Amino acid sequence: MKTALITGITGQDGAYLAEFLLKKGYKVHGIKRRSSLFNTQRIDHFYE
Repeated sequence: MKTALITGITGQDGAYLAEFLLKKGYKVHGIKRRSSLFNTQRIDHFYE
């Protein structure tokens, strides 16, 4: 299994890339800025 690390995973591009890679079978890890709001709406569905 390939692994990807995405910086800015809660942003628009990061969330899209995470979804794309998960569909391709990747294991995805994400990093967000400490100063960012804790807004995970774009990635919440990954955990369902």
